[in-house]
Amino acid sequence: MTKSEMAAAINEKNAWLPGKRVKLDFGSEGIVMLDGVANQATEEDGPADTTIKVAWADWQEMSDGRLDGMTAFMQGKLKIEGDMSNAMQLQGVLAKLKG
Repeated sequence: MTKSEMAAAINEKNAWLPGKRVKLDFGSEGIVMLDGVANQATEEDGPADTTIKVAWADWQEMSDGRLDGMTAFMQGKLKIEGDMSNAMQLQGVLAKLKG
């Protein structure tokens, strides 16, 4: 799945936190903004309540179930800035993408 395909899937499934902006920052690979204020996902950068920084390759491993999010966090592969509770809620929201 590409970032564009992921953003489209997020929009299709309404997979964001209502009233919150969560940025998935993939470094040189770009970002995906889950904008629960505007009810959309985009690849545009902007201010966020929570920023999750992770390499695209690690994100793919997490999406495929080969890397646990908590393990990635403990290993420093995943960094969270801002409201940690949004990051915790995001796991359930992104589970919508698998269904």
